[in-house]
Amino acid sequence: MTTAAPTGRVLVWHTSSYSNGAGGECVECAITSTRAHVRDTKEVDGPVITVAGSAWSVFLRGLNSG
Repeated sequence: MTTAAPTGRVLVWHTSSYSNGAGGECVECAITSTRAHVRDTKEVDGPVITVAGSAWSVFLRGLNSG
């Protein structure tokens, strides 16, 4: 995991469908072929956490399993 913002590529950010724009605690993510990038929706120029795609998949499976 790194908190360095990715360089040299344009990322397409997706906000959670649970985000209502009212200033809640939401994150958005950008997925590439090998990495998942996550940032705070309120600080788009702030730090980005980057993890391997395999780690992101394990995280999502854990969320989906309850």
